[in-house]
Amino acid sequence: MTVGEIYKVLDALSPFALQASWDNSGLIVGSMDQEVSKIVLSIDIDEALLESVEEGSLIITHHPLIFSGIKTMDYATYPSKLLVKMIEKKIANIAMHTNFDQTHLNAYVAEKVLGKKIAEQNEYLIYFDLERSFEDFAADVVQAFGLTHPKSVVAHDRVIRRVALCTGSGASLMREIEADCFLTGDIKYHDAMEAKVLGLNMIDIGHFESERYFGEILQKDLKNLGLTVIISSSKNPFTYL
Repeated sequence: MTVGEIYKVLDALSPFALQASWDNSGLIVGSMDQEVSKIVLSIDIDEALLESVEEGSLIITHHPLIFSGIKTMDYATYPSKLLVKMIEKKIANIAMHTNFDQTHLNAYVAEKVLGKKIAEQNEYLIYFDLERSFEDFAADVVQAFGLTHPKSVVAHDRVIRRVALCTGSGASLMREIEADCFLTGDIKYHDAMEAKVLGLNMIDIGHFESERYFGEILQKDLKNLGLTVIISSSKNPFTYL
């Protein structure tokens, strides 16, 4: 199959038109006419992955390798160093980022990872209901995501009845939320300060930890293409001490 044919399959599965205005999902590297026989699924692209991938493969990633324009190709910098290697090995790349969040990833995490029934979905936000103390619910979340260094924001002591979820980095959405607790990653200091004012409990579920399911979700939808589709063992760039 060609990259273009695979692109059409992906677009039907999770339309690229749904991506956020700041996003860069779609074809990042390669040609629509390029023939490929192997697809590799990964959250990101790093040097180890490029060393292991066969020449002429297609890597489908969650995060775009290029978010904005590149003004220089300094081979010692990111992402230029990776782009040069990809061009040398004729490796193509398609990213499925915020479009896939809306159509697949957030719902999968709510239903399959946390085992909850979705009550409402509003673009990137998933809502579900429960009746738990914050301490008990937080313990369940830590176990479900395998969090080694969990952190939370406790703004109230009410029973948690409605929860909002956004995988990846969704703290900027907190002002839109009507819930007792918000699950997302990359919660910063000033996010926590704002959550306190808003009266919103939060649990940081990690950026990598909440998105690492990308490959296993997408592999199921690509199994009928007649191509080899493998999931790369994506690694968290952070090392926890």
